[in-house]
Amino acid sequence: MKFLAAWEANAYFLLRIVFGFLFMCHGLQKLFLPALLHGHQVSPGFDRFFIGAVIELVAGVLIFIGLFTRIAAFIACGEMAVGYFMMHAKGGFFPIVNGGELAVIYCFVALYIACRGAGRLGLGRS
Repeated sequence: MKFLAAWEANAYFLLRIVFGFLFMCHGLQKLFLPALLHGHQVSPGFDRFFIGAVIELVAGVLIFIGLFTRIAAFIACGEMAVGYFMMHAKGGFFPIVNGGELAVIYCFVALYIACRGAGRLGLGRS
């Protein structure tokens, strides 16, 4: 499958923009568009749900456009880890059982993006 190696940069670009878009949608869902995106709106204030939604929106946009990608992805990774342990881990050991598989995969993809940087077509420098 060596022929796929030639597509590595393009595949990473797609991973970064899809991840950024979906992460941004989670923030939008909670902050502005709960009816349209089938979410629960959080009220403005400095509680963990509002701060999490702001992190998702801002980090998602930054990752999507490739600006401050490493730091945005690192913060996104941390937010997902905290979210998993605060909301899901108490429901059992396995993420598939406790409903935390999305938080886990977001956490580790964000960690990979934080390590790799913006890649091609990012607005910032890797």
